[in-house]
Amino acid sequence: MNLQLALNSQYFDEIKSGDKVEEYRLCTDYWKKRLVGRNYDYLILTKGYPKKNDVSRKMHFQYDGYEIKEITHPHFGAFSVLVYAIKILRG
Repeated sequence: MNLQLALNSQYFDEIKSGDKVEEYRLCTDYWKKRLVGRNYDYLILTKGYPKKNDVSRKMHFQYDGYEIKEITHPHFGAFSVLVYAIKILRG
Protein backbone atom coordinates (compact mmCIF):
# COMPACT_ATOMS: atom_id res chain seq x y z
CA MET A 1 0.00 0.00 0.00
CA ASN A 2 1.24 3.49 -0.86
CA LEU A 3 0.63 6.91 0.67
CA GLN A 4 0.16 9.47 -2.09
CA LEU A 5 0.20 13.19 -1.35
CA ALA A 6 -0.42 16.04 -3.76
CA LEU A 7 1.80 19.07 -3.14
CA ASN A 8 1.90 22.59 -4.48
CA SER A 9 4.79 23.44 -6.80
CA GLN A 10 6.91 25.25 -4.20
CA TYR A 11 7.01 22.34 -1.74
CA PHE A 12 7.40 19.71 -4.47
CA ASP A 13 10.43 21.58 -5.87
CA GLU A 14 11.95 22.04 -2.40
CA ILE A 15 11.71 18.30 -1.74
CA LYS A 16 13.07 17.49 -5.18
CA SER A 17 16.12 19.71 -4.57
CA GLY A 18 16.69 18.17 -1.13
CA ASP A 19 15.99 21.41 0.77
CA LYS A 20 12.83 20.07 2.41
CA VAL A 21 13.08 16.75 4.29
CA GLU A 22 9.56 16.47 5.74
CA GLU A 23 6.05 17.02 4.45
CA TYR A 24 3.53 18.40 6.93
CA ARG A 25 -0.12 17.60 7.45
CA LEU A 26 -2.19 19.10 10.26
CA CYS A 27 -3.07 16.82 13.15
CA THR A 28 -6.74 16.42 12.31
CA ASP A 29 -9.10 13.43 12.41
CA TYR A 30 -8.81 13.25 8.61
CA TRP A 31 -5.03 12.73 8.67
CA LYS A 32 -5.13 10.62 11.82
CA LYS A 33 -7.30 8.06 9.99
CA ARG A 34 -4.82 7.98 7.11
CA LEU A 35 -1.58 7.84 9.10
CA VAL A 36 -1.93 6.48 12.63
CA GLY A 37 -1.64 2.71 12.83
CA ARG A 38 -1.11 2.36 9.08
CA ASN A 39 1.89 0.84 7.37
CA TYR A 40 2.78 2.02 3.90
CA ASP A 41 5.43 0.70 1.54
CA TYR A 42 6.04 3.89 -0.45
CA LEU A 43 5.43 7.60 -0.19
CA ILE A 44 4.44 9.06 -3.56
CA LEU A 45 4.57 12.83 -3.85
CA THR A 46 2.98 14.56 -6.82
CA LYS A 47 3.15 18.11 -8.10
CA GLY A 48 -0.54 18.87 -8.06
CA TYR A 49 -2.58 16.19 -9.81
CA PRO A 50 -0.52 15.07 -12.82
CA LYS A 51 -1.66 12.83 -15.64
CA LYS A 52 -0.91 9.16 -15.05
CA ASN A 53 2.05 9.08 -17.45
CA ASP A 54 3.66 12.38 -16.33
CA VAL A 55 6.62 11.03 -14.33
CA SER A 56 8.29 14.46 -14.12
CA ARG A 57 5.64 15.48 -11.58
CA LYS A 58 5.99 12.41 -9.32
CA MET A 59 8.56 11.29 -6.77
CA HIS A 60 8.71 7.92 -5.02
CA PHE A 61 10.33 7.29 -1.63
CA GLN A 62 10.32 4.40 0.81
CA TYR A 63 7.85 5.23 3.53
CA ASP A 64 9.61 5.91 6.84
CA GLY A 65 6.75 7.05 9.05
CA TYR A 66 6.11 10.37 10.71
CA GLU A 67 6.59 12.31 13.92
CA ILE A 68 4.14 14.63 15.61
CA LYS A 69 5.69 18.08 15.91
CA GLU A 70 4.66 21.56 16.91
CA ILE A 71 5.70 24.05 14.23
CA THR A 72 5.07 27.59 13.12
CA HIS A 73 4.85 27.85 9.35
CA PRO A 74 3.38 30.55 7.07
CA HIS A 75 1.25 27.94 5.29
CA PHE A 76 -0.64 27.26 8.54
CA GLY A 77 -0.84 30.86 9.77
CA ALA A 78 0.93 32.88 12.44
CA PHE A 79 0.40 30.51 15.37
CA SER A 80 2.09 27.21 16.16
CA VAL A 81 0.20 24.06 15.20
CA LEU A 82 0.59 20.32 15.70
CA VAL A 83 1.44 18.46 12.51
CA TYR A 84 2.28 15.02 11.28
CA ALA A 85 5.81 15.50 9.93
CA ILE A 86 6.04 12.79 7.27
CA LYS A 87 9.66 11.83 6.72
CA ILE A 88 11.20 11.98 3.25
CA LEU A 89 13.59 9.01 3.15
CA ARG A 90 16.26 9.55 0.52
CA GLY A 91 18.02 6.47 -0.91
